[in-house]
Amino acid sequence: MNLYQSFKKFLKSQRGKNLFFTFGNKIFWLVVAVVFLSSFFGFSAGLVSGSIFYLQIRNYLSDFDIELPEIERIIEKEYLPQTSQEEAIIKAVENVGPAVVNIVVTKDVPIVERYFYNPFEEFEQFFGDPFQFQIPQYRENGTEKQEVGGGTGFIVSQDGLVLTNKHVVLDKEAEYTVFTNDGEKYPAKVLARDPIQDIAVIKIEQSEKLKSFPIVQLGDSNKLQAGQTVIAIGNALGEFRNTVSVGVVSGLGRTITASGGSFVETLEDVIQTDAAINSGNSGGPLLNLKGEVIGINTAMVQDAQNIGFAVPINQAKRGLEQVKTLGKIVYPFLGIRYVLITQEIKEENDLPVNHGAWLVKVSEEEPAVEPDSAAQKAGLQENDIILELNGEKITSENSLAKIIIKYNPQDKVDLKILRNGQERILSVVLGEKSE
Repeated sequence: MNLYQSFKKFLKSQRGKNLFFTFGNKIFWLVVAVVFLSSFFGFSAGLVSGSIFYLQIRNYLSDFDIELPEIERIIEKEYLPQTSQEEAIIKAVENVGPAVVNIVVTKDVPIVERYFYNPFEEFEQFFGDPFQFQIPQYRENGTEKQEVGGGTGFIVSQDGLVLTNKHVVLDKEAEYTVFTNDGEKYPAKVLARDPIQDIAVIKIEQSEKLKSFPIVQLGDSNKLQAGQTVIAIGNALGEFRNTVSVGVVSGLGRTITASGGSFVETLEDVIQTDAAINSGNSGGPLLNLKGEVIGINTAMVQDAQNIGFAVPINQAKRGLEQVKTLGKIVYPFLGIRYVLITQEIKEENDLPVNHGAWLVKVSEEEPAVEPDSAAQKAGLQENDIILELNGEKITSENSLAKIIIKYNPQDKVDLKILRNGQERILSVVLGEKSE
């Protein structure tokens, strides 16, 4: 048997197999170690040589005023969790809640007594007492103060100015009391009722040492967007103070006709929201998530599911400043009654244009042009169509009321009108309208 055959026989034996497996395993891990070390040292050498090469090139190019960008270091950013919507709502309510007040309306109300009257009483002397017929009757017996209404408001100045709805404090013969969030109560005086918008300014009267009241922060209602989260706070049902409801801005620029009791008013450019607004919420603040007041809750649709409306706070800012400086709220006034022309109104009434303000009378007592008004003095007549005011086109989206509110009483403006098919320009000095 030669050497090759002996080695072959050895490998086939159990001892040979074990020796071959052990040797092969060592060879395998040796190869792996060599590959790893080669890769590591190759990468390190490349990194070092690349850095040295970069520095040499940079130093070389610096002589030619050529700059290379610094090697960017990728650093993992630390992302902080954003404030959740729930936390923002809680914070907004905590900040604004102390400045929200409950307004109670009281009035001297007749005391009515009920008694019974027997119309046959005078015949009893002739016929005995056969009749036991009683008719209920009522009579007044003096007066007593009773709570006849209420609403919500919010404090806008540390000396106690409060914004609320006009319909909350509409009764000029009533007395008003403000209950603050800390349980204190104060008499209040109505300083001004807005002649156009459902806005009023009242003042908390303090007979003792002056107190600095907590106030709200007013936001910018022009920045509102549909779908934005809003918070309503108010005295729900006149019983549940500082009730909070949350919703979104459902629509902007709405026009509604609000009514309640003897109060009926058309409000333009109001905010629609699905945040629940209940009876007693009137005059309360509508907030954004920053806790800024962006509206005054004013009306709800009773037969709908969460359709409420709020007056934009920017409309109230103007009146608030006027109260501080003039002691009243004033508006520029033309003295006309009109219908905004749409395509439908144009076709129904065979009008020559599909936009503008068409001057029409409601009745003999309510003419298209008020006597002795700025409009009459300028020569406006019934059936005139006002097309533009100072070059601004009047449309159903950009009404005459929206345009004229940009001006002040005594401002001189030019009206482009259409009369008998002919356009002409009339200059008008605006009058004044206040409560």
